[in-house]
Amino acid sequence: MAGHSQYKNIMHRKGRQDARKGKILNKISREIIVASRGGSADPASNPRLRAAIAEAKANSMPRDRIERAIKAGQPGGDDKSNYEALRYEGYGPGSVAIIVETLTDNRNRTAPELRTIFGKNGGNIGEQNSVLFQFTHLGQVVYPAAVASADAVMEAAIEAGADDVESTDESHFIRMAVEDFGTVVAALEAKFGEPSEAKLIWTPNVSVAPALAEAQTLMKLIDALEDQDDVQAVYANFELTDDVAAALDAA
Repeated sequence: MAGHSQYKNIMHRKGRQDARKGKILNKISREIIVASRGGSADPASNPRLRAAIAEAKANSMPRDRIERAIKAGQPGGDDKSNYEALRYEGYGPGSVAIIVETLTDNRNRTAPELRTIFGKNGGNIGEQNSVLFQFTHLGQVVYPAAVASADAVMEAAIEAGADDVESTDESHFIRMAVEDFGTVVAALEAKFGEPSEAKLIWTPNVSVAPALAEAQTLMKLIDALEDQDDVQAVYANFELTDDVAAALDAA
């Protein structure tokens, strides 16, 4: 996913993600708990927690559920799980590089399950850092196109400290360094309200364009990975051509 095509890929998969709304909220709640446990309950001084809360709001998570998750992760909280963040890397059909971020309380369960999912869908898990060099870690904030003109969003984003803005017919994609995520989100929220998405992501530096048959299997792989309970996020460096994207939509 690179350049303008990346955002078409994001929109192509949005419907699939919307269908998993309940599972997505459960995973966000888990991330809030872990982020709160790892630092302050104040999102202003805890960037990971702020990112998790921003994503929760973007997915319409009720405020009381967010607050419960924050309290659950603090000392004396009612969550006794022992989650650890693990990153898995591998390749899918068409040599597409894939990063899988997980929160698991049993790595001996998670690793074999992910290996099976990769294997059943034309991929394979690689060693640590086997594909990471093909990605950059950064923050991304998304607003619907109707919030303001491309020029207005660009001006506000640059003033807030963002590095890049890409506007499409559907959305504005604003990106910034990880260390600037909190301040940029706060400035944009003050200007435009809550975004439709705000999170830390892995964005590809290079991309590949799978053929239709490869893309079909790749989507099955990504769907299966996202359905796995321990998986928090999946990133891949594919770029769909218009013909392939149209064929997938028509299927």
